[in-house]
Amino acid sequence: MLKFLNKSYPFNDDLRHNAKIIFFISIGVLVFLVLFQPIDLSSYSNKDIFYLITGLGASTFLTLSLNLIVLPSFFPRIFLQNKWNIKKEILWNIWILFLISASNFLFYSKLFEVIDISFGLIGKILLLAFLPVAALIIINQDRLLRNNLKTAMRLNNKLKESKQLKDKMIFFDSEYKKDSLSIKLDSLILIKTADNYIEVFYKSNEEVKSQMIRSTLAKAEQLFIEHDFIFRCHRTFIVNKNYIEEISGSSQGYKLSFSNIDFPVLVSQKYINEFKKMI
Repeated sequence: MLKFLNKSYPFNDDLRHNAKIIFFISIGVLVFLVLFQPIDLSSYSNKDIFYLITGLGASTFLTLSLNLIVLPSFFPRIFLQNKWNIKKEILWNIWILFLISASNFLFYSKLFEVIDISFGLIGKILLLAFLPVAALIIINQDRLLRNNLKTAMRLNNKLKESKQLKDKMIFFDSEYKKDSLSIKLDSLILIKTADNYIEVFYKSNEEVKSQMIRSTLAKAEQLFIEHDFIFRCHRTFIVNKNYIEEISGSSQGYKLSFSNIDFPVLVSQKYINEFKKMI
């Protein structure tokens, strides 16, 4: 039971969204009072009925505003999403229920100068307090469901994109057709300039292979515009960040090490900021 209560439960800290919720729940309480009349209004004047309905709606509005907007704004550390859990959410809803009940009762007793408290009156006040809390729970559950569905959809799309990338082929066109090369995108490790050639290092059957191609690094760079994990880090290098084994510093910038490649790859000052963002 304790394990369940300590499970993570993200707190709804979207204040703009909470403001909308508070408004619509308060309107809902007003509509409920008018349509269903849980408190018998037949013995009251129109003026008293107006004060009662608007007062209870305002009481609900102010209590929800205090708990869903004011307190989270002034004490954000208490309501951190990553530290909120089911136990805190239950206690929080009980607290809101208590405050709405208390404020509604104080307003009602002040308006009608009630001295004797009956169980029937307490039940009606609790019902009016329970309605907004129940609405909050339902809305929050719906929000979590929608967020999780959206996240799951995004992750599924990422998985599909990842699978497509693994199967995607890239073609290095050479001025000498016999030197042209086709490899899978995710097998590319790095590309290095060598005079009028580029040397492409790639993985094939768990081995690092390379091939010289009569082309330029600028031309090769155009093949990877849509793929941010492959980027230019030096005037002589393009690398796939997924194969970087280690990063070390030097006076000129950074040096990158790759498994089974016996030379360091330089990151020049020109590309350092972009490199940091990529990593």
